[in-house]
Amino acid sequence: MKLTNHHLEVIVNKVLKSWKDQNIIQFKTDEKKVQSRMLEALKVDLQKEIDLEKEVNKMLDDLERSNSGQFQRFKMYPMLKQKLAKEKKVIL
Repeated sequence: MKLTNHHLEVIVNKVLKSWKDQNIIQFKTDEKKVQSRMLEALKVDLQKEIDLEKEVNKMLDDLERSNSGQFQRFKMYPMLKQKLAKEKKVIL
């Protein structure tokens, strides 16, 4: 499922509400600034993962063309994604 901006906003709002309810966080600046900063960080992180998935799929397409007979894409995808994520320091 692709997360929309609305989904991301809901996630950020729920996290902030939970933190406030549990007295985990106290704002030294405007709460809206914190929300927008969290939302932006979440968007950047998700874009990194989307870019990683595109790269993995491109690599798998290349591998599939060169090894058409014995290639099992569904087995290679998670392994390749984990390896690239580790190399690029992307948290999945």
